[in-house]
Amino acid sequence: MTTQRAERTPLKRWFLDAEEADPGGYYERESEARAQQHVQPWWRVMCLTGVDYFSTLGYQPGIAALAAGALSPVATLVLVLITLFGALPMYRRVAAESPHGDGSLSMLERLLSYWPSKILVLCLIGFVATGFVITITLSAADASAHLIENPYLKSSLTGHQVGVTLTLLVLLAGIFLKGFKEAIGIAVVLVVAYLGLSSVVLVRGILEIGDHPTAFSDWITAMTSAHSAPFGIIGASLLVFPALALGLSGFETGVVVMPLVKGDPTDTAEKPEGRIRNARKLLTTAALVMSVLLIGSSLVTTLLIPAAAFQPGGEANGRALAYLAHDLLGEGFGTVYDISTIGILWFAGASAMAGLLNIVPRYLPRYGMAPDWARSTRPLVLVLSFIAAVVTLAFRANVDEQAGAYATGVLALMTSAAIAVFLTELRRGHRAAAAFFAVVSAIFVYTITITIEQRPEGLVIALVFIALIVVISVWSRIVRSTELRVQRVVYDDSAQAILDDAALGPQPLRFIANKINAGDRDEYRAKSLDVRMHNHLNARQGAIFLEVEISDASDFATTVHVGSAVVGGHYILRATGPSVPNVLAAVLLDVRDRVSKPPHIYFEWSEKAPGQNVLRFLLAGEGDIPPLTHEIIRRAEPDADRRPQVHVGG
Repeated sequence: MTTQRAERTPLKRWFLDAEEADPGGYYERESEARAQQHVQPWWRVMCLTGVDYFSTLGYQPGIAALAAGALSPVATLVLVLITLFGALPMYRRVAAESPHGDGSLSMLERLLSYWPSKILVLCLIGFVATGFVITITLSAADASAHLIENPYLKSSLTGHQVGVTLTLLVLLAGIFLKGFKEAIGIAVVLVVAYLGLSSVVLVRGILEIGDHPTAFSDWITAMTSAHSAPFGIIGASLLVFPALALGLSGFETGVVVMPLVKGDPTDTAEKPEGRIRNARKLLTTAALVMSVLLIGSSLVTTLLIPAAAFQPGGEANGRALAYLAHDLLGEGFGTVYDISTIGILWFAGASAMAGLLNIVPRYLPRYGMAPDWARSTRPLVLVLSFIAAVVTLAFRANVDEQAGAYATGVLALMTSAAIAVFLTELRRGHRAAAAFFAVVSAIFVYTITITIEQRPEGLVIALVFIALIVVISVWSRIVRSTELRVQRVVYDDSAQAILDDAALGPQPLRFIANKINAGDRDEYRAKSLDVRMHNHLNARQGAIFLEVEISDASDFATTVHVGSAVVGGHYILRATGPSVPNVLAAVLLDVRDRVSKPPHIYFEWSEKAPGQNVLRFLLAGEGDIPPLTHEIIRRAEPDADRRPQVHVGG
């Protein structure tokens, strides 16, 4: 099928260029990653996911201290146990089920079909948007906090938290508008530097605890004064666990970047066993490293930092490890640590931006639920940056106030992943595995329920995103409903033979549109007589019947497969696709390119009401077929002389 395309100015081609690889090595599809030689050893890709995952150390200890007080290390231990024995096994399973970078969303999409699948994905994308947008804004806000609290900058930047955060967001948008290259190389440097410097701070903190023997006993006293029994401490830690859940943020990122993971030479698209194995190494190593850092950072910050310093406005608020770096190792080392923290936090925002730039084009345009320009990077960068700026202003660039919204987005995605893995194992009859993941699902359902109850702003933001996505999706689906929507038309051998034989006869080729009922000789004979009478065709003018079977009307763009049949001497082409008028238009345009004259097609008028037909077309792919087929052809082919002709009689 060939159609003309409007000329674009150089600026518009640059701005709307969806042919470019998405942003510089992040979240690429498998074909792009391999074509551009972006596949990397798993440990380097782990650094790419680590800018999101490991950067939470910048604010996690402070948020944990605010939420749990003296119980912070025990509550963090609960988080680590759930990480290693809940989230990690779950995402190792997701890696095997979705090795091409679709993440856990694709598992749920496959478990359902038709409109329920699309609606569920739309809602989950709302939570994904919440998690990623808050990652951008929270990371920028925490980077600002590190800048402002640095002793060399504090006097000039104090009171300008919102302005500094917005400046960082503008710089982030500018980088993506230009094009972000060498992302993995930068991530490796940042992660190695940040983890190395953080380890120095933790070791120095542990030595400081050793020099103050009463620090540990004072901590024990602080815990037991509020909870004398061990079970009371454990119970209280379980209750505050949801507030610490943002420390689970890196797993979904780990499976989304799987196309970048180098596998074995023997890997195939159907069985990329080497990539799956290496992705599991990535997930396991990242979880183990983060677990050690979470426990260590929580312990040293709780024991060494006064409780008042964690409070809003305190010197350790949002920057507990940086506070210790300055306090224990001097202003010079502390400034170097600030620089590494700001760098990894800023890059975590870049990772989140790139995640959204991958997820939106991967799902919404394919569903017909976003404008076609949503496939392009730069317009999305501007839209997402504007949203991030609005969120920053709404939360006044406050790290603590955004923690609940961040946890809600992360937990919603992890809860959906747990349920997807549970249902997959249950469907396959793996009872033991299904029971285990049912427990994991219950933990995450509990966690997100408590999080929403305590910090409802995350749900409010997610619902706003969901409402915007649904409204834009419905509007886009309506506006784009008369696009051709078919990527290509494929004929089986018998259908191709019918077309080849017809092309040798008189032109133009004539088709009779038919909705199959009994499918017997009498049906086709009666239909042929009616169409010929209403459209003044004589018996010598041959015609081929053309029928459409709807596969899934909720799909938008697809490949049309055409088979054939012969009933009572009547030749029939039977196409399969998501919408009758779109498939008919696609087949006619494809036939047009194979013969000397544009073909003609003949219809009978619909007897249903116009409003009913509109809904049938949008929801079920049917409706008032003749005018819709004509409109789709008109939009797809600007040259009237090359358009297949549509006739309606009766």
